[in-house]
Amino acid sequence: MRRASRILIGAGCVFLLLMSWLIAVSSKSNAEKQLDLMRQAAGLTGDGIYILAVPLLEEAVGYNAAYTIEAETELKKVYLALIDNRGFGRKYSELLEKQMSRKDTHPDVYAEAAEYYLGISRLPEALHALRTGIEKTGNDRLVGMYESHRYVYETNRVSYDSVTAIHGAAIQVLKDGLWGIARADGSLLIPCIYEKVSTYSSDRAIVKKDGEIYAVDRNNNRIALLSILAADFGNFSDNRLPLLIDGSWMRATGDFTCGTARFERLGMYSGGYAAAKTGGLWGVIDVSSGWLVPAEYDGIIQDELGRSYAQGAVFIKTGGSVRLFSGGKMQDETYDDARPFSNEGYAAVKRNGKWGFIDTNGIVMIDFLFDDALSFGQHLAAVRQGEFWGYINKYGHIVIEPVFIEAKSFSSGSAPVLTQRGWQFITLLEYKKGASL
Repeated sequence: MRRASRILIGAGCVFLLLMSWLIAVSSKSNAEKQLDLMRQAAGLTGDGIYILAVPLLEEAVGYNAAYTIEAETELKKVYLALIDNRGFGRKYSELLEKQMSRKDTHPDVYAEAAEYYLGISRLPEALHALRTGIEKTGNDRLVGMYESHRYVYETNRVSYDSVTAIHGAAIQVLKDGLWGIARADGSLLIPCIYEKVSTYSSDRAIVKKDGEIYAVDRNNNRIALLSILAADFGNFSDNRLPLLIDGSWMRATGDFTCGTARFERLGMYSGGYAAAKTGGLWGVIDVSSGWLVPAEYDGIIQDELGRSYAQGAVFIKTGGSVRLFSGGKMQDETYDDARPFSNEGYAAVKRNGKWGFIDTNGIVMIDFLFDDALSFGQHLAAVRQGEFWGYINKYGHIVIEPVFIEAKSFSSGSAPVLTQRGWQFITLLEYKKGASL
């Protein structure tokens, strides 16, 4: 009896001690619990026992208290120590993504994520992490990392005998003497079976075959036929097509409804405007009959497609020099030559034998350093140094080395370049994975 009493008393004492411990534990704050778990984990990681530290640190992170960031930092170290074990790479990247999704994340986290993804050859994820970090923090280190890696490209296998500039994510391409339409990366959209093709716009291109001029859609179905006799046609955009009829250029729509105004020359429409020549002089006309720039000048600078207007600006030839018309007025500065603006970025201009870049206000943004140049397409500009062409970024730094015989502007992440194999296409890996810059 006495023994049973002693056992009951002992059990009661144990129970009281257990209850006291539970009360003590439950009375701890989440931050204190985090610290206890982190101390236990530190003892294990100090001995190289990482696998047993994982549940402790994961529990600490789960409390979402004062030491969460410190606990996450230690947990990432443990994940990296176990990275060769199945599943821990995924755990590490998921924790990084969780941290990057917060509003107040430190720039170092984005840099850490980028370095990790670069280390395992996952460039698009690295660039995504850097872009996100730049958008949230504007950190210069992240900008530098992004600029150092965003221009990695692949050369696509397809090649053509000749190509034009890219327009609207499509490009005219020549193969074995016949023309077709390819996507910006060079993959064929409309087969090379035509004597001539226009630019692709509004889900159609104008083509010529066996003496007929007609429109085709992206599946190469005939969708409209020109019923009047035309000697030639220009490039199609803004639902306007230049047609050469009876020795004069006239404007038609994509279904060949023809206007009445006649011109000696007519460029391609871009942004609602086109270069036009009448009475021996050039100006810039809108899609109806209004003149943005009156026909009073020696010429309007056009690119190889006939585009002249973008970002509210055109270059005008007058008195043996080139001047910028922007914001509704003529700028004072003169140049030896120029390339039209694209829809974004700076324009290439020539002075004293060298090419540089200006903005739409005429301010020099990149000095006159290059032997030849094209205006910026997206965030890159083709430039020639010596014999070969490469690309610079908006800071004027060479980011794709000059190794090409010739090069054209980027669009939709790709650019045509002339190599020993003919005209090929380079595509930035970031675009190849479906991203956009």
